[in-house]
Amino acid sequence: MQMLSKIRLQTLALPLALSLLASGCAVTNPIVGDGSVQYGDSKAVETVSNEFGSTDLQTIAESMSRSLTQFSATAYKDRPLVTVAEVKNKTSEYIDTRSITDSIKTQVIKGGTMRFVTDINQMQNQTDELARQNQSGLYKKSTTAKTGQMQGAKYRVEGSITSIVKRSGDIKDVYYKFTLQMFDIESGVTEWMDEREIRKTSSK
Repeated sequence: MQMLSKIRLQTLALPLALSLLASGCAVTNPIVGDGSVQYGDSKAVETVSNEFGSTDLQTIAESMSRSLTQFSATAYKDRPLVTVAEVKNKTSEYIDTRSITDSIKTQVIKGGTMRFVTDINQMQNQTDELARQNQSGLYKKSTTAKTGQMQGAKYRVEGSITSIVKRSGDIKDVYYKFTLQMFDIESGVTEWMDEREIRKTSSK
């Protein structure tokens, strides 16, 4: 009887020990701070104000990148080299147009239909890196990136964003239009063009 009791005790003790071991090994994420800050959905529709916001940026980037990717996939057999010029902000607001073009480039690159060369805003960093590798004397000649080997773009993408603001009493209506187009650099021919319109209305 004592032997049976001992076996039963051991049988019950093993699952209990494994359970305690598992709970002891579990990793918990500590909460830092008073908990007043919470994460939200980055894709959620933002309606804090009718000024240009994250939802507008995402809507424009997704629309333009999809249109450009579809055009490139049908128009070119290979992935053409493209450079991106600064989008002109013709509104009365501060809008980070660089963030819009970065989002467009990211999604187009993921689509695998185009390649982007160094644009004007990145050129200084590019030339600084080439100079550092070739003029500092710190690198093996066989491993340095050679000057005069950068590839020129065949196409240039540029665009603009405009807005019309109307007020009537407590009503404010804002209309945005984002236009993007791609030129053949050599011929100046417009190869592709698209636009996206957004209207936002608010009341006090």
